[in-house]
Order: sequence, then C-alpha cells, then structure tokens
Amino acid sequence: MKKEIGQYVAEFIGECSPEQVSDLIEIPPDSKMGDYAIPCFPFAKLLHKSPAVIAEEIKQLLSAKQEELSIQKMEQVGGYCNIYLNRGVYVQNCLEQLQLEDFAIEKIGVGKTICMDYSSPNIAKNFHVGHLRTTIIGNSIYKIYDKLGYQVVRINHLGDWGTQFGKLIVAYKKWSSRERVEEKGIDELLAIYIKFNAEAENHPELIDEARAWFVKMEQDDKEALEIWNWFKEISMVEFERVYRMLDISFDSYLGESFYRSRVPALVEKLKKKNLLTESQGANIVDLSAYDMPPCLITKKDGGSIYHSRDIAAILYRKEQYDFEKCLYVTGLEQSLHFKQVFKTIELMGYKWYDGLVHIPYGLVSLDGAKLSTRNGNIIYAEDILNEAVKRAAELIHEKNPTLSNQEEVAQKVGVGAVIFHDLFHQRMKNVDFKWKDVLSFDGTTGPYVQYTYARAKSILRKSQFITDRNDMGQVDYETLTDGITFGLIKTLSGYSDAVMRAAEQYEPSVIARYIISVAAAFNQFYQECPILRQEKENVRNARLFVVDMVQRILKDACGLLGVKCPEEM
Repeated sequence: MKKEIGQYVAEFIGECSPEQVSDLIEIPPDSKMGDYAIPCFPFAKLLHKSPAVIAEEIKQLLSAKQEELSIQKMEQVGGYCNIYLNRGVYVQNCLEQLQLEDFAIEKIGVGKTICMDYSSPNIAKNFHVGHLRTTIIGNSIYKIYDKLGYQVVRINHLGDWGTQFGKLIVAYKKWSSRERVEEKGIDELLAIYIKFNAEAENHPELIDEARAWFVKMEQDDKEALEIWNWFKEISMVEFERVYRMLDISFDSYLGESFYRSRVPALVEKLKKKNLLTESQGANIVDLSAYDMPPCLITKKDGGSIYHSRDIAAILYRKEQYDFEKCLYVTGLEQSLHFKQVFKTIELMGYKWYDGLVHIPYGLVSLDGAKLSTRNGNIIYAEDILNEAVKRAAELIHEKNPTLSNQEEVAQKVGVGAVIFHDLFHQRMKNVDFKWKDVLSFDGTTGPYVQYTYARAKSILRKSQFITDRNDMGQVDYETLTDGITFGLIKTLSGYSDAVMRAAEQYEPSVIARYIISVAAAFNQFYQECPILRQEKENVRNARLFVVDMVQRILKDACGLLGVKCPEEM
C-alpha cells in the first residue's frame, strides 16, 4: 500500500523516488487521524508551495485512484494528507499477501553471495559474554539475509595467531604442566594467561620471551606449533559446546593462522602497486592522506600482523566465493582497523571494495566495569546460558508443574531470553550485563513473546482449527474491521518491511521490536475480541484465521533472531 501510494505521489512531486516518499508515510498514533498520513513539509521547497496546499493537491491526486488503492476517504489536515482505508478490502489484501510463500517477502538476494565474519573467539580463552554479542548478532543477520534469498557463507575467523600465543607458551612452561591442562582444560589456559600479564608488569623480560616463542611459531618450529595446536583443540571443545546450546553452526572455521602463508604474496602485490613503504624496519601502507594511521603489513621481524592477515583473508574470500558483500560483525573499538583494511583494498584498485562492511556493536560491561580477559573481569557465556535455563525451569515448574517436556521448554525459554535481551537493544548501544535484566520474564522479553506464541497455539488446539490455505474465500473479512483487529492485521502486514529494514540497517533489533509489537497487538486482541467464546461461526472462524497467522509470523520472526518458540509453556 505504501509503495503504491509512494509511486503516485513521486510522479506528482517529480524530484523524489517512490522509495523516498513511501519512507515518509507515517502511521498516525490515533486511528481517528487515519490509517496512513503523508507529511508534505519535505516537498515545500521542491514545489515552492505551502505544505497545506501540497497536502490538498495530493488528496485530489489520490482521489482518482481511491478504489484501486482501497481508500475509503482522505482528509487534508494542516501539512498532512490523512488516508482512511477501506478496511474490508485492505484486510483481505493483507491476509492474502501474507498467505503467499514466505509471507511474500521479496527474494532480492537470489544468485548473490554474502560472506559473514562473526563470533571469531580467541583461542585459549573462555567464550565470554562479549563473544556472545558478536555470535548472536551475526547469527541473526545471517538468518535475515538467508530469508531474502542470499547465499550466506558463515565464517568463524578464529583468533588463533599472534603474540598472545607466545605469552601462553611461556606461561605454560613456567607455571603449568600437561597434566594440569589436560585436567582443567581452558580454565587452566586462562588462569596462566592472566598470571603472565600480572607477572610481566614487574618482569618485562617475559614479554621478550613471549615474542621469541611467537617468532618460533612464525618459523614453523615443531615444538611451538605442537603446543599451539594442542591449545587450539582444547579451545574448540569449549566453543562447540556453547554453539550447540545456541544452535549455531558455521561453514568455515579458517582462522588467522590460515592466512599467514598468504601474506608474502600480499606484500609482493603491494610492492608492484607502489603502495608499500618501509617505516622503522616495518612495512606499511601510508594512509596519512586519509587522516588515518598507517596500515601495518609486516613487523620488523617480517612477521604478519592483524591488518595483513585480514587483507589476505578478504582476497581469499573474494576468490573463493565471489561475494557481493563481506560483512564483519565485531566491536566498535575495531572500527579504525577495518577502515584501514578496507581503504588498503580500495587503493589496491579493487572496485568491489564498497562491498566490505564493518557492522560494529557496543561494549558489554559487567555492572559498569569493562570486561577484560587479561584482568580476569569476565563472565562466561556458558554460565549465562545455563543459569538462564535453570531459572526458566524453576519458573515453568512453578507455573505449569504438569507440563510434560519441561526440560526442553526451559532450554528454549532460557536461551531465548538471553538472545532476545541482546537483540532487542540496538546493536550500537553499550550493554551493562545484569542478571535481573537478562532473565526478566516480564515486559519486552523473549519469554513474553514465547508465551504469546504458546497462547496462540493453545487457542488453535482447543478449536481444532485447520487452515485451508487454498480456500481463503471462507474468511469473512468484514468481521475483521473493528479497530483492535484491524490494528493487529496492519501490524502483521509490516513483516516484510521489517525484514527489509533489518537487512538494510544490519539491525536485528528491528525484528525484535516488530515481534513485540505483534505480541502486544495480539494480546490486546485476545483480551477484547472473544475467539473460542464467539457464538457467530463466521466471526469465530475469521478470528481463528488471524490467530493462525499470528503464530506463524511470531515463530518465523523469532527464528530470524535465533529464538525458538515452545508449543506449550
């Protein structure tokens, strides 16, 4: 509807695209003011007329298309053209559209590939709440783009190379043993890493030892690589356990170590393009002309660095997958790093550089204190998820002790609560992690949405309602035109738009907030529009049809966040 109105108004204005106009169209806060409103203030300068005059002209323009657009009437109020829809026709159009495959969401990505780099935890460190953000956000963006028909390659670019492994080897040799690491696993690796950083403050020679061990790794020293591989195997066991809880998987686990062998070829390419400069023994790409520090390619000892390995990874991915976009879901603090890397790709002459996108997110703090593995101020992802499941189980047992599959439901509710809590917030906002917020089962939360879904499923079970999707002629659409039901259907009709906006903005919170709006509208509908108690069969069947649509959209939209919906709660 907004697109069609936008098309006609754009032709009238002459200097706006249909998309620009449809984006301006508002839904008034009170339905008495219309179902849609076109604000005409942005057109005043273009047409050299007052917004009120333009609103009246748009009203006259659309009058000729009134029947085609299912418009009942229009009013010019100040600088707005308010539109009142023919509700019966609008409801029928909406519900018929939503009955189409995948809710008529346009498959704009068919034949196109997107590479996504997310999660990417550091080897030999526990998977903490900070890693959880990139993993949850990245997984949701993957699902959104997959919904739009893109071929999405999910890449877990493991942090498995760098000086920190030299530190870990030194720490292992000085303060641990194979037996202790075998017994305690990643907890022991983390403990000795923290100890190293504490000791290095008073004994700086430890840093030199660590650098020496990393140089051995770079030179393929057998002992160094054996220890490193062992640490990596221990870490992967930890990571996979968390991924299983989240039901998340990846297509590639190629980490930083894979690309180090590709850095020499990168260096040669940069030399041929006259982009490489020597600076204090290191090789750099000078970015001072772009108000950026230099992009470091190799260190004084000739070893690779984050920048060079990331550039090598981009070139490899383009060669392997011919991506249209390559998305990086990492913290805001890495923004400069990616600006340097992407600018270097541009300077190398690759015209597809504009398909490289950094998707930053805010920091996670623990009761106001920044998380730091080095200082030991951390909270583990697995502990969060297990605690959430435990609390969900207690609540379910209290509310519904006869529920047959309590353990399975608690898993879905607990994990869903953690995911929804994160994704409901805009990704750029900092998150101060507090148990009471994450595990709240009231308000704008995952459990609230899941309960709404379970309520809809319960109504359908009790009614023994079965939707015949091939015969919508049985639905009496005129019975669905009261304010509350019409408001719910309008909300449902916004699903495709929400998916598109979430993709354009790389913002899962658009989906999460849409889900809350559906749940709130449905619960009002449930309270004020009798369904099973409705005596008129045509009204009851029409409302059951809406209930069925609600549960289908809730389940599908929650799936885009990675949240599972239990059939009963």
